[in-house]
Amino acid sequence: MFFNVHIKPVLPGLFLTTAVALVAKLAEQAERTLFGHGWIESLVFAILLGVVVRSVFGLSKPFHHGVRFCAKTVLEIAIVLLGASISAQALGQAGFGLIAAIILVVCASLFLSFHIGQALGLSRHLSMLVACGNSICGNSAIAATAPVISAKSDDVAASIAFTAVLGVLFVFVLPLLPAALGLSPSQYGIFAGLTVYAVPQVLAATAPAGALAVQVGTLVKLIRVLMLGPVIFTLALMNGRKSDVRLPIMQMVPWFIIGFVAMMAARSFDFLPDLALEPMRITSSFLTILAMAALGLSVDIRSVMHVGGRVIGAALLSLTVLCGLGLLVLVILT
Repeated sequence: MFFNVHIKPVLPGLFLTTAVALVAKLAEQAERTLFGHGWIESLVFAILLGVVVRSVFGLSKPFHHGVRFCAKTVLEIAIVLLGASISAQALGQAGFGLIAAIILVVCASLFLSFHIGQALGLSRHLSMLVACGNSICGNSAIAATAPVISAKSDDVAASIAFTAVLGVLFVFVLPLLPAALGLSPSQYGIFAGLTVYAVPQVLAATAPAGALAVQVGTLVKLIRVLMLGPVIFTLALMNGRKSDVRLPIMQMVPWFIIGFVAMMAARSFDFLPDLALEPMRITSSFLTILAMAALGLSVDIRSVMHVGGRVIGAALLSLTVLCGLGLLVLVILT
């Protein structure tokens, strides 16, 4: 009876979403094989493939339950597991001045990027998604923020698809900066860590400048990623307080945010066995891809294209602001 009532309706959509996610993984692997780098992440492929499938074939009613389940519940589970990949130990490897600068840059970028989106006519949800993706850690931040602010699938797909392209282009251009501005490897590492969206992209951008740039850039980026927890926690509180009814904090903050913070704490205090970390990371990664495939299958392509130009404009201006903040940090600290 439980299978018929609770699980069976989910299966068609779950199978379809899994198929799209697996094709996305294969597309990324083919990209790495052909070009030597995975410039476009599999979760971006998953969204694009989901949108194509929805646009060409439609989405009949039997698939709806499973797609909604993957877009919401599966994503929430992925966010909890993501906490296990983030350790606060990185804070101990950086000086107080650099840590303070990173926190201020993230906060300033969030504020300015959000208002840039608003000024360009984006909705509050879409503006916040672009701001979080730009300011913290790209697609992962967008995926983690979306359920907290109850963002629509169209907004998530638009923010990830368009900012991902900009992020990839930025990685190609960034290695020209040290020669143009006379930056040392350490300075370039700080700048790359403050401005590049994803950790793998930081590695790709800093590798041409040598080992020191890679190490510094990765450290700065990891500290920046640590801001994801406090930011989504704050957004959850703000979103909960919009209700006219006064709710206790445990009801205002979604369960997966509490789970994320708990997993991060467990990792930081070495409560998680080392053998479990890699399987949890892989599981979180694939569940996120699965959720992005479901979001793509939920998207009306006309809505995404309607806001495309404004999203690109907001992401580009936000990235310009972030670069300006990064250069200001270099002037102050070095």
